[in-house]
Amino acid sequence: MTRLIALLLALVTFALPAHAADDISAASRSVVRVVTVAMMDGEVVGFGHGSGIAISPTRIVTNAHVVESAARYPGNVALGVVPSEGQKSYAGKLIAIDTARDLALVEITEGRLPVAAIYTGPLESGADVVALGYPGNVDLATARSANDYITPRTPTRSEGNMSNLQSVDGVTMLIHTAKISRGNSGGPLVDQCGRIAGINTAITRADDGDSPFAFAISGRELMRFLADAGQQYTSVGTPCLSMAEADARDRAALDAETRAEIEANAARNAAAKLDRELKLARAGEEALAARENRIALAGVLFVIGALAAGAGLMFYSQKNLRNAKIAGGAGAVLIIGAALLFATRPDAHAELAPDAAKAPATAAPKLAQGSLLCTIRPDRSRITVSATTDVPITIGKGGCVNGRTQYTRGADDRWQRILVPNEEATVTVASIDSAGRDYRVDRYLLDAETMAKARETRATVTIKSCTADPDELAGLAAQQDAIRSALPATPNERLVYRCQPAAGAAAKPKES
Repeated sequence: MTRLIALLLALVTFALPAHAADDISAASRSVVRVVTVAMMDGEVVGFGHGSGIAISPTRIVTNAHVVESAARYPGNVALGVVPSEGQKSYAGKLIAIDTARDLALVEITEGRLPVAAIYTGPLESGADVVALGYPGNVDLATARSANDYITPRTPTRSEGNMSNLQSVDGVTMLIHTAKISRGNSGGPLVDQCGRIAGINTAITRADDGDSPFAFAISGRELMRFLADAGQQYTSVGTPCLSMAEADARDRAALDAETRAEIEANAARNAAAKLDRELKLARAGEEALAARENRIALAGVLFVIGALAAGAGLMFYSQKNLRNAKIAGGAGAVLIIGAALLFATRPDAHAELAPDAAKAPATAAPKLAQGSLLCTIRPDRSRITVSATTDVPITIGKGGCVNGRTQYTRGADDRWQRILVPNEEATVTVASIDSAGRDYRVDRYLLDAETMAKARETRATVTIKSCTADPDELAGLAAQQDAIRSALPATPNERLVYRCQPAAGAAAKPKES
């Protein structure tokens, strides 16, 4: 009862209005302000700042010119990193710098940040893009003290369009129309799915009424810089689709699969019908042949019996009673046998055995068991930030997945588990259909406040491993419903996998 009350209280506190997931807001969580503070004899003699974005939980990309003073005067210039969320700022350490590309890599000495992905696909001219960062003119209008520059706050977003690619001093640049100013340096230019398309670095002057344009270091140059620095990163090359577009593609793919399955079933039924007709024809021919053979044999026996009976009459007329009895008896037996054979002749119209004529009954769907290998279906997915490698899954009895994670059965006949990690700012809804063929991962990239409330709700029920206890399963199901009801209406990312028995596993999963 105590656990149920705690869960209900958590549900009340976590009952936020559902809204659509915003990929730009999700990317904003990874944006930081990068601060440089010059010290001389214990006094601050210089202050500078720009923007950056996390490409690992502890490392940030920014412009080289933002942190160049720290590279030149490491003993006198301190680096700071101010996240877009939370209550703390962190000290930073310069890891790598490339002044030719105007890129630098900074590491925070504590804390963790949400990670952004780099977009590796083509960005067409006219594509919508968004600049994220901390423009200095906005700071001048809003900052009231030096503390405002080191207080976490949401970055400013500015929308525009991709113009074209151009090489500047041997470095590939994206030219775009999203408005930026000093302070945006080192911040990301992202596509509509929130993936990094480039790193903003410069703007043109707008003298004499000229229209301003902005320059961002291309994702290709960024990836080369990270490779040179030995830094791993997440990259995604799939085109950016809205969730509505992804859902439409998913439905179209499912419709195509359904049509293919209907056609396959029709072909199987036609083949079965033809096989049955052939079997009936063969059985009819065999029955007719057996009938004719039986009638012919009965006729032969009747003729022989009649001849024997005639011989008996002849012997009787000759007063040879002994031979008359033998011949007459044999004739009678043969005539009776002929009559029996004729009476029991088979029907000319044969039928198949009931088991062969009857279609196999379809069993009610049950949760599949066994080892599966699940492969991504790009045509049914919306991929924004995650890797899409194959996923091995082992389903045990009662919804126990991989021997440690308990899934519960939902109203849509899918088994699901909502995962709320302690460090990553992402809620994952993983589900699999009862047949073990369709594995789905919905990822919600949430702000710090919503994540904190999700963790509070998760803490009301602690199941460390699989269980068959009805009370624990009921509590887990109620907890999962509470978390799910407060998630946005749509996820930021949906990964759909097609599962098949893993190599070395049984031909198909067992059923429980």
